Amino acid sequence: MRSLLFAALAVAVATPVLAQPAPVAPLVNEDVGVPVFPYDITDRPYEVLGEVKAGVRKATVFSKSPSQEKIYKELWERARKLGADAVVKAQYGDAHVSAFSWGKANATGVAVRFLSAGATPAPAGVSGSN
Repeated sequence: MRSLLFAALAVAVATPVLAQPAPVAPLVNEDVGVPVFPYDITDRPYEVLGEVKAGVRKATVFSKSPSQEKIYKELWERARKLGADAVVKAQYGDAHVSAFSWGKANATGVAVRFLSAGATPAPAGVSGSN
């Protein structure tokens, strides 16, 4: 009787844990350490949250141009505020001198949130995954 009660209790405790869907593995661009990619992700469904833009400036005329890592980290900071899991289709140009900066590189990308395996993306103005 005691073992039957113990087995029933063990099943009751384990059932909610077993019923939860497995979390989606985090995706990280190993070159820069953040989930920002210059290409589209086609191996998992996602919904588009919006376009993110960032501008990274040089400190002085003698400073090096912003690195890809610094630019991608800035894009990721802005996308994370939107609740994104990653940034896809990231692009940036060479640093250029402006009236207010010794050199500024502009970057854009698309912030996305991954969906569970059975979910379908909500309709959006920008097309999602392929």
